[in-house]
Amino acid sequence: MLLLSIPTLSIIIAAVALVVGLAVGYLVTSTALRKAVTKEADAYLEESKEKAEVIKKERILQAKEKFLEMKNEFEKTTGEKKREIQKNENKVNQLQQQVNQQKDEVLRKAKEVQAAQQRIDAQQESLTKRKAELDKIYEEESKKLESISGLSVKEAKDQLVELIKEDAQAEAMVYVKEITEDAKMSANQTAKKIVLETIQRTAAEVAIENTVSVFNIENDEIKGRIIGREGRNIRALESLTGVEIIIDDSPDAILISGFDPIRREIARLSLQKLVTDGRIHPARIEEVVHKVEKQVEQEIIETGKRTVIDLGLHNMAPDLIKMIGRMKYRSSYGQNLLQHSVETAKLCSTMAAELGLNPKAAKRAGLLHDLGKVAENEDELPHAILGMKVAEKFKEKPDICNAIGAHHDEIEMDNLISPIVQVCDAISGARPGARREVVEAYIQRLNKLEDMAMSYQGVVKTYAIQAGRELRVIVGADKVSDAEADRIAYDLSKQIQTEMTYPGQIKITVIRETRAVSYAK
Repeated sequence: MLLLSIPTLSIIIAAVALVVGLAVGYLVTSTALRKAVTKEADAYLEESKEKAEVIKKERILQAKEKFLEMKNEFEKTTGEKKREIQKNENKVNQLQQQVNQQKDEVLRKAKEVQAAQQRIDAQQESLTKRKAELDKIYEEESKKLESISGLSVKEAKDQLVELIKEDAQAEAMVYVKEITEDAKMSANQTAKKIVLETIQRTAAEVAIENTVSVFNIENDEIKGRIIGREGRNIRALESLTGVEIIIDDSPDAILISGFDPIRREIARLSLQKLVTDGRIHPARIEEVVHKVEKQVEQEIIETGKRTVIDLGLHNMAPDLIKMIGRMKYRSSYGQNLLQHSVETAKLCSTMAAELGLNPKAAKRAGLLHDLGKVAENEDELPHAILGMKVAEKFKEKPDICNAIGAHHDEIEMDNLISPIVQVCDAISGARPGARREVVEAYIQRLNKLEDMAMSYQGVVKTYAIQAGRELRVIVGADKVSDAEADRIAYDLSKQIQTEMTYPGQIKITVIRETRAVSYAK
C-alpha cells in the first residue's frame, strides 16, 4: 500500500472540507428556501382565498340581480296574462248575457207564434165551416137556376164563354188598333226624322251595271289582229280570261261578255295592253293576261284597304279586306255591291249614333252584311248565312255576325245592331234607280201579292199599285165588319213579311164601303 504524500493528503482534506461545507450550505439554503416558498405560498393562498371570496360575493350579487330581473319579468308577464284572462272572462260574461237575452226573446216569440198559430187554426176552422155552408147554398141556388132556366151549369158556362169570347175578340181587335195607332203617333215622327236625316246625310251615287263591257278601238283593222290567223288569238284570249269576245259590225267597238265582272275587267285591261303594245299572238296574250290578273288581284286588295281606311275601321282580317275589294266587281240587281255596302255602312253608323248605340260596330256590320255574295266557295246556303259563317271564321264579334246573318230574317236577331243593318240595307236598295229588277220576277211578285190578299174571306178585289209598294184590298161591306177589316190588314201584313222577299216596305190598305144607287126616271 502506497503512502500518500503530505501535499496530496492536504488536497484531499481540503476537498473533503469543501464538500462538507457545500453540503452544509445547501442544507442551510434549502431550509431557508423552503421557508420562503412556504411563506410565499401561504401568502398566495391567502390572496386567492380573498379573491375567491370577492368573486363569490360578485356572483351572488349577479345571481340576485338576475333573479330579481326574472322575477319582475315573470310578474309583468303574469300580470298581462291575468289582465287578458280577465278581459276574456268579461267578454264571455257579456256574450252569455246576450245569449240569455236572445234565448228569452226567442222563447217569447215562439210563444207569440204558437198563439198566432192557434188563432189561425181557429180562423181556418171557422172559414172551413163557412165554406161548407156557402157550397151548400151555392148548390141549392144552382139547382134553382137550372130548374128556372132549363139549362145545366155546364151548358150555361159554355154559352157564357162563347159570348165572352166574341166580345173579347172584338174588344181585343179594337184595343190592338188603338195601341197601334198610339204607337204610330208617338213613334212615327221620331222614326221618320231619324230615317230622313240618315238618308240626307249619306249621299251616294247610283250606278247601273250589266254583263257586257265595251272596248273601244281606233279603227276596224285592229279587229283582224285581235282575231288572228284562223281565230287563234281570240280563242287564246277567251280561254285564258273565261269571257266571250264579240266582234261584229259595230264601228270602233268590241263587246266583252261574261257574268263575272272580274273576268271582264281582266279581259278589257289585257286587250288594252295588247293593242297598245301591238304584239298580239298566243304567247304574248298568255303573258299579258297573267300580268293583268296579278294587277287586278293587287287592285282588289288596295280597294279593300282603301275602303276600310276611309270608313275608319280597324283590326280587319286580311281575307275580309280582300273580299271587300272583290265587291267592287260585283253587282246586285244592277247596283254595285261595294257602293251599296259602303252606303249601308254609313247609313248604319248615322242611325246608330242617332239612337245612342255604337256607331263603329254598326258601320262594321253594314260594310260586311253582303259578305256572302263574294265568298269564293259558292255554297247552297243563302248569302246572309254564308256571310255570317265567313265572319265567324275570321273572329268577328257575335253581334256583328248576328247582324250579317239576320239582315234577311234567316236567323233571329239578338241585338239592336241587327235591325239597323236590315233597315239601312233596305234604304240603300230602295233608292229610286238604285236597283234593277227582272221584269218576270217583278210581275210574279205583284201577282203573288194580289193572290195572297184574295185568299182571305170577304175580299172582293185586290190591286197592287205603286210598283208593288202598296196593296189595296176591297172587301164586301155585307161580309166583313170594321173589326174584321182591321184584322185582315194586320194578318195580311204579317203573312207578307213571313212569306215574301221585297225591297223597302209594302203598305196594305183594306177598303170597306157601302154604296146605295138608285135612278130617277
